[in-house]
Order: sequence, then C-alpha cells, then structure tokens
Amino acid sequence: MLQLVLAVSVFIVAVAVYAGIGLRWCWRARRRRGILGRVAALELDPYHVAARKYRETEAAAAELLLGGYLDIDGEGAAHLTGAGRDIGRPPARPLPAALLGAVRRHDPEPVSVGWIDRSDVEYRERCIAYRRERDALLPVIGRIPRTPVGERRLSACCGCVGVVLLVSFWILAAELLVLGRPEGLREWACAAAAAAGLTALWFVGRANRAVGARTACEDPLGDRIRAETHPALTALDERQRSYVLTSAADDGRWTGVDVSTPEDGDEYECWSADDWADDDGWADAYHYRAADHEDDEPGGAPPR
Repeated sequence: MLQLVLAVSVFIVAVAVYAGIGLRWCWRARRRRGILGRVAALELDPYHVAARKYRETEAAAAELLLGGYLDIDGEGAAHLTGAGRDIGRPPARPLPAALLGAVRRHDPEPVSVGWIDRSDVEYRERCIAYRRERDALLPVIGRIPRTPVGERRLSACCGCVGVVLLVSFWILAAELLVLGRPEGLREWACAAAAAAGLTALWFVGRANRAVGARTACEDPLGDRIRAETHPALTALDERQRSYVLTSAADDGRWTGVDVSTPEDGDEYECWSADDWADDDGWADAYHYRAADHEDDEPGGAPPR
C-alpha cells in the first residue's frame, strides 16, 4: 500500500513540475520565434550594418577602390585617381562620399583611411550622424521580456520555497521507498514507478536550465549584423582586401596633410625632459638638479 501511495504522489508532483517547465518552454519559444521573424524581415542598409560593427570606413574604402576613385598600395597609403579628383562624379552613397571628401582634403599627400577614421573630425561627425539617422529607423526589437524587479523578487522567493518543498518531498519519498519492503509483483511495480519518478525529479534543475538556454534570445539583431559582410568587402580579391585592411589599421604612418602644423607666426613648442611630468608633478630628480646647476652657473653651463 505504501508503494502505491508513493508512486501516485511522485507521479503527480513530477507531472506538475514538468508541466510548468513545458509551459515556460512554449511561452519563451513563441516569443523567440516572433522576435527572430521580425529581425529576419528587416531590410538593413549594408553601410548601416558595417557602421554597427565599426567597419564602415573599410566598406567605404572598398567601394571607392572598386569604383576607381582610390588607389591603395601595399603599405596602406591611399591616393586619389583621376576619377577621384573629378568633382562632377561623386559616389552614390553618403559614407563613400564622405571618405572621398576626406581624402581630397589631403590630396596630393598620401593618407591612410585608418588615420581619417580616427583623426578626421568632419568625417567622424558625418559617420556618427549617419549611424544615428539609420538607428532611428530601426523598429524596437525586444528580447525575451523580463519581469519587473519587484515581481522578480517575489518570484525568486516563491521559487526558493518551491525548491525547498520539492527537495523535502524528494528526501521523504526516497526514505520511505528505501525503508519500505515491497511484497508481491504489484508493490514492486509501484516501487519501481516511484523510483523512476524520483529520478525524473532529480533532473528538474538541468531540464529548466536547458529550456532557458535553448530559448534564449539575447541579441538577435546583433547576431544578424555580425553574420553579414558588406558586399564591397566581399567583392574585393585577396590582394585588394589586404591593402584595404592594412590602410584601415594604420593610424599614424600616412597622415596626409599635417593638420597639426601651426599657423603663420606660431612656433613649435620645444619640450625638455623637465616637461615630462605626470599629474603629480613627478619627474626625474636628475633633471631638477641639472636645472638648478644651470641657473647657478653664468651662461647656463653646468658645473664641472
């Protein structure tokens, strides 16, 4: 009789627990399918995708290279071609046009697209404005909705109580099953059914975690963006792609026209070793002592 009661009790508890997990699976899976469907239906601009990955300059340089506006050598230096100097033939897209305008500002000096991307203020402002404009056109793509903080705390407390009750029930049922002595085929069958139910309850936590992992939908739009590549970058051959990436990675060798050159009448400021001090005013003590000796000696010569 005890084995029959245990088998029925364990079966009811296991069905209730796994039914809750199944309902959670169905709800999250339905939400995930809806979100992924909305993301897949989006018509994303290729340059917007590249801008979301901070590779819009590489894509623009690739399109200018394919269009014959730029010539990039193996060292990453970009030069204007005849078509690039032709003002009456602008690129059709805004970001390649902005990059071409930045290169024209440095012509005839060679410049790397990486230096323009990091140091050309006008170009960066146009890129930021373009990305904000395109981001504003995106619909709101939500994740799996989360409960508010207050409800989440209440749910966590109820979950803890439920776990404690489930563990207590499992321990009590397992102890009664072990201590009970089944007699006859029917009691042995009930004991086996109860043991199978306890085994299923043992893996409840793993099943719940599997549901959360398989129905996760953290960043569907980011996943799609990371999986796409700009068509201009795809159309490049290996040599051209290598040149574009080299130029995009270079931010200090080819700087075009030196925008930091002082205006007429200004002079470069010469820095001495005493000027290299950190925020606390620390510098090498030798330079301070040398400076003191220079002040003491007539003509500024150090003592011998």
